[in-house]
Amino acid sequence: MAPPVSGLRELRRRRRELRSRMELLIMETQAEVCRALAALDPGASFVVDSWERKEGGGGISCVLQDGEVFEKAGVNVSVVSGLLSEEAARQMRSRGKSLKAKDGKLPFCAMGVSSVIHPKNPHVPTMHFNYRYFEIEEADGTKQWWFGGGTDLTPTYLNEEDAVHFHKTLKEACDKHDLKLYPKYKKWCDDYFYIKHRGERRGIGGIFFDDMDSPSKEEVFQFVKSCAKAVVPCYIPIVKKHCHDSFTPEEKLWQQLRRGRYVEFNLLYDRGTKFGLLTPGSRIESILMSLPLTARWEYMHNPPESSKEAEILEVLRNPKDWVH
Repeated sequence: MAPPVSGLRELRRRRRELRSRMELLIMETQAEVCRALAALDPGASFVVDSWERKEGGGGISCVLQDGEVFEKAGVNVSVVSGLLSEEAARQMRSRGKSLKAKDGKLPFCAMGVSSVIHPKNPHVPTMHFNYRYFEIEEADGTKQWWFGGGTDLTPTYLNEEDAVHFHKTLKEACDKHDLKLYPKYKKWCDDYFYIKHRGERRGIGGIFFDDMDSPSKEEVFQFVKSCAKAVVPCYIPIVKKHCHDSFTPEEKLWQQLRRGRYVEFNLLYDRGTKFGLLTPGSRIESILMSLPLTARWEYMHNPPESSKEAEILEVLRNPKDWVH
């Protein structure tokens, strides 16, 4: 979509290094997803916005707004470096990271691709994915590294066939590497995207993992690559299937209310949003790209029992196994 943040010459010079390969992977993933989305919404186009961070690095934000199919679809790449803020370091230590700073300073490098897609039609689910690599240099010069990421689906209305397709596609990507990964990361996803004050999940899950640093850097990279390559096949067929479905004003209203829950999770609990907001020089517009153009909050809204709205709430409160 744009020249890479580190520059082609630099990436070619360091092409065997994992950091360069990861940057190329996130660039390729951004381009693949944007092309697939643009093909479904030919009347709209992506704004491609390259930006620099004075503290080190930069990114490429690709955002489509007010299309026929997508109300807002954003796919961001960022490659940043510098010194970790005290707040960000505190957040990582709270997850069990032992970070030994030198004179209070922790040099870091972080890169990733992140996307949230909010369709117009309430029968097309919202989808989010994120794949990232993090590296920190400690006081003695040793480097801690880890990968994180995941892909998850947030439907307004439950379609079991879509849920099965989405989860099976992600399971196939995980199973190429270890049969234990999908059940582990599916549960982690259900637990992570939990809106505590509502007692429900943000969506019907997918996979989520963080702090992944074994069995080896190469093996974890190959796993992340498989997951990133599964994004288009797990989601695009669902969009094609439902983007021209008819819907009522009441169904559109329910979509807006569910988007309110999406906003609540992202601003209150999401790890990536918190890290971005705590990192000096972060690009706020790109961090908040995940928020929908429109959302709604109504006082004490409760759907009728046995309604389609109540059906999705039941699944959000009690996650299901979609592949067995």
